[in-house]
Amino acid sequence: MYKPKERDAIKKFLNEEILNTSEALEILGFTRQYLNQLVKTGELEPMKEMPRDRLFLKEDILDFQKHRRK
Repeated sequence: MYKPKERDAIKKFLNEEILNTSEALEILGFTRQYLNQLVKTGELEPMKEMPRDRLFLKEDILDFQKHRRK
């Protein structure tokens, strides 16, 4: 298993660098339907898909937002 320091580092990474669908939508200002379309077409790739949610790297969402504005 993980040692306490490793566990804390993992927890910190997840809290600071991983976004769920709602958090990604808040940053991007998109509708859930549009985000689903972006995932379906491969423009955005979630790190993990679950039945009712997806997890994204914060860096991917911010990069997408940055390039989208240009």
